[in-house]
Amino acid sequence: MADEVRIGVFLPVAGFPGHGHGELLRAAADTAVAAERAGFDDVWIAEHHFMSYGLCPSAVTMAGHLLGRTERITVGTAVSVLSTAHPVALAEQAVLLDHLSGGRFRLGVGRGGPWVDLEVFGTGLDRFENGFEDGLDLLLAALGGGRVAARGETFRFREVEIVPRPGRVPRPAVAATSAGTVRIAAARGLPLLLGMHIGDRERAAMLDDYAGAAAGHGHDPAGVPHVAAGLAYVADTTGEAVAAMRESLPRWLAPGLAGYRPVDGRRYVPRDAREYADLLCRLHPVGSAEHCADTVVATVERTGLRHFIFLVEGAGDPGRTLRNVARLGAEVLPRVRAACGGAESAGQPGA
Repeated sequence: MADEVRIGVFLPVAGFPGHGHGELLRAAADTAVAAERAGFDDVWIAEHHFMSYGLCPSAVTMAGHLLGRTERITVGTAVSVLSTAHPVALAEQAVLLDHLSGGRFRLGVGRGGPWVDLEVFGTGLDRFENGFEDGLDLLLAALGGGRVAARGETFRFREVEIVPRPGRVPRPAVAATSAGTVRIAAARGLPLLLGMHIGDRERAAMLDDYAGAAAGHGHDPAGVPHVAAGLAYVADTTGEAVAAMRESLPRWLAPGLAGYRPVDGRRYVPRDAREYADLLCRLHPVGSAEHCADTVVATVERTGLRHFIFLVEGAGDPGRTLRNVARLGAEVLPRVRAACGGAESAGQPGA
């Protein structure tokens, strides 16, 4: 395994009860700074609206703040939601951050869900159900520079010039939870951003499907920098770490997952918070430092994935989050890099 393994931090800015929203937003920014100090390669920000699952309504805005507070790490969006944003406006923001950060910004996009956000922001359910491909193609055209116009069903406007002119903006990662979205990303040779809810077997199957679809569209799937999200928490023993997550995660997940509100009459049943917490502990590096490192290395070997972003806020307290980040950086990252290679090259921007 000679290629570099990248390990980053994933920040949904979890709305744990007992803490003010401003406090948690500032704590997330402090966590990003601590992650850079601890040796992580990047930090990725989630975007949510009208719910305590995530308190950041603009991943791009938060990314701009974090780029100003850090010097080395890449900062990405996981994800910016295309169904409620205009692709050209998002491309302009990405190009702006790319220039100002010296190439340290990374854009991740996703379809989002059939939520009330579509009503509030006026894009509508059809944009979610049928407009994702059009939005993605328009985003790619705008990121490519020059002039863009739209004459399709979803977008229609006269030709305009993209300003500032894009430099070397990395290809956006695409959040994928379905076979259809995997095929959409593969057809364009874009990397996937895989969620926390699936294990190595499902990840490997999705990557196999991606490889076949990408090759069918003339893209070489080898070396595409896919990203996988997960949970990470380290303690002196695996039992201690799992017990801590089983106690804390449901306090966030139960009200957070209940906050998803469909825009139409479809039924939505949140998944059970305790069962989900147990699943995350089984799938991801939650345990002693040795257990955490072994879990990541095993995923590399089973799936070929080489870029991971881990939710580190699971303890529900800003102080404990900072201690988790410090311990992961000191005790887990060196073990993973020693096993997988890339220790000397970790932390290069723009990868």
